[in-house]
Amino acid sequence: MNGFEKASSGRRVLRVLSFLIVLVALAALAYYASQWKKEVVVRDFVIDGASIISERELLSRMAPFQGRNLQKLDVQELKQRILVIPYLRDAEISKELNGIVRVVVFEREPLAVTAIDGQVLVIDREGFLLPRTKGCSERFPNLLQITGITHLRIARNNLRQLDRQDIELIRQFLVALSESEYASLLIREFHLADNGMAWCLALQAPTRFIVGNDGNYKEKLKKFEIFWQKVVSKKGFDAYETVDLRFRDRIFTRDPVYPEVPQNVSL
Repeated sequence: MNGFEKASSGRRVLRVLSFLIVLVALAALAYYASQWKKEVVVRDFVIDGASIISERELLSRMAPFQGRNLQKLDVQELKQRILVIPYLRDAEISKELNGIVRVVVFEREPLAVTAIDGQVLVIDREGFLLPRTKGCSERFPNLLQITGITHLRIARNNLRQLDRQDIELIRQFLVALSESEYASLLIREFHLADNGMAWCLALQAPTRFIVGNDGNYKEKLKKFEIFWQKVVSKKGFDAYETVDLRFRDRIFTRDPVYPEVPQNVSL
């Protein structure tokens, strides 16, 4: 074997030894990392995305999991424990190597308020009825009032939920209201009705403005604005009992009926 062959063989041996050393080092690191992970416990929780739900409420629900082995922590068990909070729609939970559990919360979106059995409740985008909390009231102080709710079912987490058609009607009305010029500043209540005669009330006015159950609320609210400007502002808030906005080119009104007051006549 000449000098060149010896040098080449030596380099190969060196490469093999280097590879084996690296392999052993990686195996050792993996072993110690595995042992270290087994000893890491849940040290703290980091919450992202909470604005209606208080962090204190979330932390109190997760407190029993603090100090548990991080590797053995059941993420689904933790998730189910916090999903009982009414305003929590969903959550993503991840473990971090330093003993931190990160919880990203997705809250329900309040749309309106209602009163059932004397209790003020919030209606979310999916039609769930939620307790009115301080956090919700602070973030959404001017929610539209909904009346006439008659169809409810018990859904997940024992929350009551509106009928699909009813919540879809409410969403359509709110979208049109948000796109209106100034109707959103006047209308304070939307009343559901099974007979296709859904109506709304404006501030300071007892008049029922009938908008129906067949949608097209943008056009009807535009007629409401015109009627308010040209008629209500001149004749007064209580000039009509009902104003029917359901028809394309016409508006039908009904005068209020006042009870007759008997008078004493001296003979």
